[in-house]
Amino acid sequence: MSLPQIIFIAVGLAADAFAVSVSSGAIIERLRLRHVLRIALFFGGFQAIMPWIGWRVGSLASGLIRAVDHWLAFVILSLIGGKMIYESFLLKEEAAETANPLNYYVLISLAIATSIDALAVGVTFSFLNVSIYEPIVIIGAVTFLLSVAGTYIGDYFGHIFENRIELAGGLILIGIGCKILAEHTLL
Repeated sequence: MSLPQIIFIAVGLAADAFAVSVSSGAIIERLRLRHVLRIALFFGGFQAIMPWIGWRVGSLASGLIRAVDHWLAFVILSLIGGKMIYESFLLKEEAAETANPLNYYVLISLAIATSIDALAVGVTFSFLNVSIYEPIVIIGAVTFLLSVAGTYIGDYFGHIFENRIELAGGLILIGIGCKILAEHTLL
């Protein structure tokens, strides 16, 4: 898998964390650098760990499904992307207002929820025989940076961009899934 593809996947996966960061930034009354770093470290850290876990699990089963791995990658990425697109049309303001994004339990829950997709992508990487180390560093770093940006954007602009970013992330993941399928079936 090429570096640009990994970066596009990282951006697509980071869309959920970015959207939650925007919401978090809008909720926190007196945003400080330590708040921004806490949110970004949790989101970036979980986004880096989850693909590795998925890759390990997928590596155990990859020999059994090698003949259909490109179809599985396409289905997984399309389902994740479709879920992100669907969720981009849901209202999230009510849920965001009831939780303090700086509370560690809330932050862990948000980090897990936004990184489940990364777990599935890690499984996909194992099916495609992609080394996991470069992608997890890139995914974690991109998520960290977008979470920092999202938190500050939320602090300044509120919820203006939240749903559009998640929509774009879903479209990116579906596009990559289609590209993987086309490469394995048409070429």
